[in-house]
Amino acid sequence: MNLNQYPYPSRRNVVTGKRGAVATSQPQAALAGMEMMLAGGNAVDAALAMAIALTVLEPTSNGIGSDAFALVHDGQKLHGLNGSGMSPAGLDFATFAASGQVPTRGWLPVTVPGAPDAWRELHQKFGRLPFEQLFEPAIRYAEEGFAVSPETGRNWWRLEAVYGPLQDPCYKPFKEVFMPGGKAPRPGEIWRSPRHAETLRELARTHAESFYHGKLAAQMADFAAATGGYLTRADLAAHRSEWVEPLSVRYKGLELHEIPPAGQGLAALMALKILEGLGLERYPRDSAEGLHLQIEAMKLAFADVQKYVADPRFMTVSPADLLNPDYLAQRRRLIGERALAVQAGAPKGGTVYLCAADGELQVSFIQSNYMGFGAGIVADGTGISLQNRGACFVLEEGHPNQYAPAKKPFHTIIPGFLTQGGQPLGPFGVMGGHMQPQGHLQVVVNLEDYRLNPQAALDAPRWQWTRGLQVELEQSLPPHVVFGLKERGHEVVLQSEWASFGRGQMILRSREAFLAATEPRADGMALAW
Repeated sequence: MNLNQYPYPSRRNVVTGKRGAVATSQPQAALAGMEMMLAGGNAVDAALAMAIALTVLEPTSNGIGSDAFALVHDGQKLHGLNGSGMSPAGLDFATFAASGQVPTRGWLPVTVPGAPDAWRELHQKFGRLPFEQLFEPAIRYAEEGFAVSPETGRNWWRLEAVYGPLQDPCYKPFKEVFMPGGKAPRPGEIWRSPRHAETLRELARTHAESFYHGKLAAQMADFAAATGGYLTRADLAAHRSEWVEPLSVRYKGLELHEIPPAGQGLAALMALKILEGLGLERYPRDSAEGLHLQIEAMKLAFADVQKYVADPRFMTVSPADLLNPDYLAQRRRLIGERALAVQAGAPKGGTVYLCAADGELQVSFIQSNYMGFGAGIVADGTGISLQNRGACFVLEEGHPNQYAPAKKPFHTIIPGFLTQGGQPLGPFGVMGGHMQPQGHLQVVVNLEDYRLNPQAALDAPRWQWTRGLQVELEQSLPPHVVFGLKERGHEVVLQSEWASFGRGQMILRSREAFLAATEPRADGMALAW
């Protein structure tokens, strides 16, 4: 792939710069990242400032109580960081499963948040600026307030109907922080969170130590004990981020890298390798024939990932087994002219993605609560919105992802990274539950098979398989594609909600310049200098 030759235009121009670039889903967060670069910081400093700022600027998707994952290329090697936490050690299966279904709100699905420790780990390994400096933009936004952006405001308003009716006392602090006056702030309204600012100061001052062993840990554990929760000081103190070896496959002229399980990045790798042998290049971009092959490859990969992927300590089938060429060839042979009725789950989303690059480092970073604000629980007096990642467990007896105490759940959030000929090309990601590996596949295909530039690759119309034979399409796909997929047995749903198809960013290096892009499905901004 030659990054200097793109035959297709995009709706917006790629942002270009020589020294560095940042991209994320909120303009103010992108400015926070660039603020660090202009102060002499590197790409990791910029990425962390964006991640911390996003806990204030886009609380509908992430918070201080999130998990996080990262891929960082230092020019020589790609490093993977797993910043996900475990279920409480004192919450047994019988209690978790008492209702007969996987819980989604309240204390039961709360797992130990890994984001603050991930920030600290990344800074210790790669950061250049003082840790405290990375928090300054986020504290400023929390104290002084900011105008809620359009897409975030729309999501906030929509989630008001989900969290507003919750009546248990454990939800009271959440409503005080995120639904002031009993309602969500609308786009353009100013929202402030002084408690959030105080917590960020405490995290900055203690280098996140307070979150796991100090004042903040005590506040979270005491609030849990007072309101029927299960998170304890011991659970928080036991947490550690994990440096991991990324999983990788070669797809034609590109190499795609993903974080290993318990994340679902393996689905993108499997689908691309299944697709590679199907002759996709024979068909035009956005043709029924080409989309059919992509959808079928994705469905087969998802079926396996949903069945086998979990906390690695509990997996009985390894990633190497699932990426075995003979096995993938066997899966590929199942694809024909008609849609396959492959069954797998379809988790929902609530995630922020960001990337940053300079002459030394390139960073792919993703951070998330789940299903919007997460559990609907804020530890009183802190502004820490806790994730509900336990909702990704299953109750099925014998399944590797069955709930158990002190276990990491299956994880939907996945940062992506591309290399070419072993050399770093750049970070990218697509937010949105189980849309994420599907978005990774579509972006890689657009770059490699159809030679789109980064902006055009993100702008391109999207599809997503949801379950069974059902496929959702963006309405910008032409009617003949819709009819062509229906003729092949796909149950097509034209989806008007474009946020359902993910929200991505990308920075790729082309010779001496960086090409940065963010897509119109988010409020995002890409900046380069």
